Amino acid sequence: MTTINPTGSPSLEELAGVPSAAQLEKMANDLFPELSEGYKDVGGFYPEPFACEERIEKFFTNEPASYSPAVMSEDEAKEDARQIDVPTSLQGEYAAVGQEPDRNKEGRDDTIIIGSKTLRQIRDDFPILKEKINGSSLVWLDNGATTQKPQVVIDRLKYFYEHENSNVHRGAHALAARSTDAYENARETVRRFIGAPSKDEIVFVRGTTEGINLVANAYVKPTLQPGDEIIVSILEHHANIVPWQLIAQETGAVIKVIPCDRDGQLILSEYEKLFTKNTKFVSVTHVSNTLGTVTPIEELIAIAHMHGVRILVDGAQSVAHIPVNVSAMDADFFVFSGHKIFAPTGIGAVYGKKELLEVARPYHGGGNMIKDVTFERTIYNPAPNKFEAGTGSIGDAVGLSAALEYLEAIGMPNVNKWEHELLTYALSELSKVDGLHLVGTAANKASALAFKLDGYSDEEVGERLDRYGIAVRVGHHCAQPVLRHFGYESVVRPTIALYNSPDDIDALVRILKTFA
Repeated sequence: MTTINPTGSPSLEELAGVPSAAQLEKMANDLFPELSEGYKDVGGFYPEPFACEERIEKFFTNEPASYSPAVMSEDEAKEDARQIDVPTSLQGEYAAVGQEPDRNKEGRDDTIIIGSKTLRQIRDDFPILKEKINGSSLVWLDNGATTQKPQVVIDRLKYFYEHENSNVHRGAHALAARSTDAYENARETVRRFIGAPSKDEIVFVRGTTEGINLVANAYVKPTLQPGDEIIVSILEHHANIVPWQLIAQETGAVIKVIPCDRDGQLILSEYEKLFTKNTKFVSVTHVSNTLGTVTPIEELIAIAHMHGVRILVDGAQSVAHIPVNVSAMDADFFVFSGHKIFAPTGIGAVYGKKELLEVARPYHGGGNMIKDVTFERTIYNPAPNKFEAGTGSIGDAVGLSAALEYLEAIGMPNVNKWEHELLTYALSELSKVDGLHLVGTAANKASALAFKLDGYSDEEVGERLDRYGIAVRVGHHCAQPVLRHFGYESVVRPTIALYNSPDDIDALVRILKTFA
């Protein structure tokens, strides 16, 4: 079919054999009719007016929510599948970048004093930071997922396995005594570091996830009846959602959720409205692993206690960045992971007030947690041993102790002050990247710098950064509810720690600017 233009003369498109715009539009509609749904044909394709605004408003309703959760398998979820409307991204291209700074030359790292050390000395304490990735110096900005280990932790683990390795508590030989002393000294170090009254209030676990599951099953679950309520926040990591869903599903309890505002800050007035005579427990994060929001934890605890409700604080993302004193904040439970605070993986701790650990039932059964066993009855040990069935991660507990002592020598107030300065610098530099939008803009933030970059998928951003040795995490970060609240399925998440330098931020920004 030939189309004649208004002048009656063939168009350039016709002379070249190229279809007209109208023909292309008809071909596209015939081939992909589903892509035109929800759009108006006004001489082309245009979104429905105000659709974006309406969608954004949907994510920021501040009405408290409560749920009777269902926990199901993947197959069950497919049967109950629902469409989730999320933004899409386009692909980008690689671009050349400038020369990275020579870290061996004297520079800013030598002039920044953190406690008794310069930043360069701190960086030198972490051997992996000298690693080369794809020919570039490693820039480790994935601290929210795990931190790197200082040489003193590596050396302490080596010494333990060379000179102290044994099971604890029950041996009648020298190595058992050495191992037990090292293990129990680690418990005392944890107590001191977080300001707990007694080392008997410190339970070693594999990490934050196991710690929350322990409290949920050992302390909270036995108290629940159908209709009872557990409060969590919209900011939570899955580890502080799913354990509560599981026990709610088993007992008929209900989950209620504290909402946040557009900046990612919890709304305290809405939190207080959630409490009823049926509220049995609160479990909230100290720092959001995705947005970096520092929650008003003292107020959250005080409000819960005002209503006679116990509260757990998830300290996984706070303990390496903020001075913590569980006695001063009056937390009932506090949990954290070693690998988020420069210690080995597979070790963490639960702090619980003595009277609460005493009434909590054992979580696992087995050796070490028992005092006497017959087939007729078993008598278990008091806390903390009654929660530490089997052989624990002894060497990793010793490594955790070394990591905490390393931080004590620097001083957590000094760590916090330096990281605040670095975060402020990073926020300022990231604001200069065209098309970059921060996700989570709370006034009080720690570590996390989550963002979206216009025109590029998160995976593309992460892959290009990795080409230049810059490690960030992309994905949902085990925090799907809060990301979906903001309208996303994933974000790019750099996270800073004690050893990060302004040069690391400059390297990140330099590569991000190549996407423009």
